[in-house]
Amino acid sequence: MENQFIKTETREGVFIITMHDPPTRNAMGAEMAQELLQALDDFEDNPEQRVLLLTGTEPSFCSGANVRGFNQRIQDREEKSSAGADPAPLPWGRMESRFAKRSTSSDIGAAQVPLRLHELQKPSIAAVNGHAMGVGMGIALGCDIRIAAEKAQFSEAFVRMGLIPGDGSCWQLPRLIGLSNTLLLQYTGDRIDGNEAYRLGLVSKVVADDAIEEASMELATRLAQGPTQSLAMIKYLVHQSLDMSLKDSLHLAHVAQDQARSTEDHKEAVQAFLEKRRPEFKGR
Repeated sequence: MENQFIKTETREGVFIITMHDPPTRNAMGAEMAQELLQALDDFEDNPEQRVLLLTGTEPSFCSGANVRGFNQRIQDREEKSSAGADPAPLPWGRMESRFAKRSTSSDIGAAQVPLRLHELQKPSIAAVNGHAMGVGMGIALGCDIRIAAEKAQFSEAFVRMGLIPGDGSCWQLPRLIGLSNTLLLQYTGDRIDGNEAYRLGLVSKVVADDAIEEASMELATRLAQGPTQSLAMIKYLVHQSLDMSLKDSLHLAHVAQDQARSTEDHKEAVQAFLEKRRPEFKGR
């Protein structure tokens, strides 16, 4: 079935996904989310596609959630809650009560995309070429590396709709830019450009607007030519180590190193070193 809201192509081992819904500036709705999730599943299963490059059709990366249907959901929620008052007078108490009664079913929606990106066992790069608002910013945060154009605009815009960041950025942002900067962005919903995002540590590189495609593709191609088994294990170690002691992280790294030593790419790297040539990694 042909995708309606994303475009895909593969170049030199790089799988390129372009979020594509020009009328909404690539707003993330349920249909786009489903197409993205399927494409990510297919990408992870394809050994010829070794690195993900995620971007959006100009002039936007992803403008946020598609708000069509918001009003109907508000009406439905009001009808359900009309029978009784909330159990606690303050927001934290109401939230904890709702959390305790939450459904265990998982919704397939925009909020699942950052998590799926975070859990990919292959490297991912977000080329943020324009607006990354709300969940669009969360999707960029879900990627391993972010490269921004100077004109890029980032915003934790949820608060402007009376909402909260439901895309994982409450977990991601404090680890990237600290608690105070996180709360400043999330309390205000203020926009920051590519240069400010770089200053805060939100992105790894900021480049001229007309250089974003070339710069991101150059890095993606370089990673695709690398030992992608090692890259996958590096990502796993970094994620796991966030909640580990140094001692436990070293023990886990020892297991990972034993696994890395058994790969064809390690053997190729040693042979290439002895033969004074560049290694040709196969991702095995």
